Amino acid sequence: MKINIVTAGKIKEKYLTMGIAEFMKRLTPFAQVNIIEISEEKMKDTPSEAEKQKTLTAEGERLLKQVPAGSYLIVLDVYGQQASSEELAARIDALCLDGKSNITFLIGGAFGLSSEVRAAAAEKLSFSRMTFTHQMVRLLLVEQIYRAFKINRGEKYHW
Repeated sequence: MKINIVTAGKIKEKYLTMGIAEFMKRLTPFAQVNIIEISEEKMKDTPSEAEKQKTLTAEGERLLKQVPAGSYLIVLDVYGQQASSEELAARIDALCLDGKSNITFLIGGAFGLSSEVRAAAAEKLSFSRMTFTHQMVRLLLVEQIYRAFKINRGEKYHW
């Protein structure tokens, strides 16, 4: 299985970088996982609605260009459907059984997602109704992908 994580922005905090690296290492036996970063679009401090939409659209186009052709696209979106760890594990397993061996998770930048990115998604997933930084979401995502593989293999992960 191949999993891509397409995201806007670099990780700046060392604790997040270290956590992501740890789970990427743990994922090695289960799947080929790649993180593809693009630079975030710049936005004025007080943009008009039109300026905000233009920025989101430009960033969204650049994000979508990084999604491999034929990859099943799951967008992390505050308006998406919430799932338990077990439900995410079951969804990943079902996608594999359906022959979808290439899955891409997309994390937008600090300003959110364009309507075009949301429309391109096969699924929209929300981790919570709470707001997290997009850098923190990257750590949560790699941990949950790792947990999903452990659940699907019937291995103990949390006790």
